[in-house]
Amino acid sequence: MHRYLVIVEQGPNNYSAYSPDLPGCASAGDTVEETLAHFREALKMHLEGILEDRDPIPQISSLASQFMEVEVPHPGVRNRV
Repeated sequence: MHRYLVIVEQGPNNYSAYSPDLPGCASAGDTVEETLAHFREALKMHLEGILEDRDPIPQISSLASQFMEVEVPHPGVRNRV
């Protein structure tokens, strides 16, 4: 069993998904759930194609994910020391 990190991004009109470990494998949909369902199918076909071509399954390099918050200064405001 392989576990791949999947990134879902919101665009102006839909959502898209991709995995940093699987270049060329992506999907889109109207909802997050639909996008992930499409990605699961795309992933299956992507891996089947890799195996048919007798290429190695890509190594998993993504170990973890986390949202990070950072305060961004407003333009034109300088920090005073």
